[in-house]
Amino acid sequence: MNHEMFRYLPWPFEGDTFPPALGAAIMRTVLEGARPALQVLHEPEGGWAISDGEADPNAPGALIATHIWHVVSADPSLAQLAAMPPGTQADRLTRDDPWEFRAFSWDE
Repeated sequence: MNHEMFRYLPWPFEGDTFPPALGAAIMRTVLEGARPALQVLHEPEGGWAISDGEADPNAPGALIATHIWHVVSADPSLAQLAAMPPGTQADRLTRDDPWEFRAFSWDE
């Protein structure tokens, strides 16, 4: 398996599937399974971030850069977000709720 990771890869992704080498800023609480992913951001510049929607992602040690497939394999409902265009944020209240989408910009 190739362990190389890229923050930005050309979008749209082939087959609307996250590429194995795609990296993301992921909250440790989500990566470690302590909390579900409740917020996903596809930055206008093309990067990805996954949050629990509750804890402060700016707190020291809250985020880790890793392959996005780590969280997608643990929560397959995230896979559908590969088709989400840059500049979009997806939110849900619980792991079982549907995703709600809105435009995102860093000016917020």
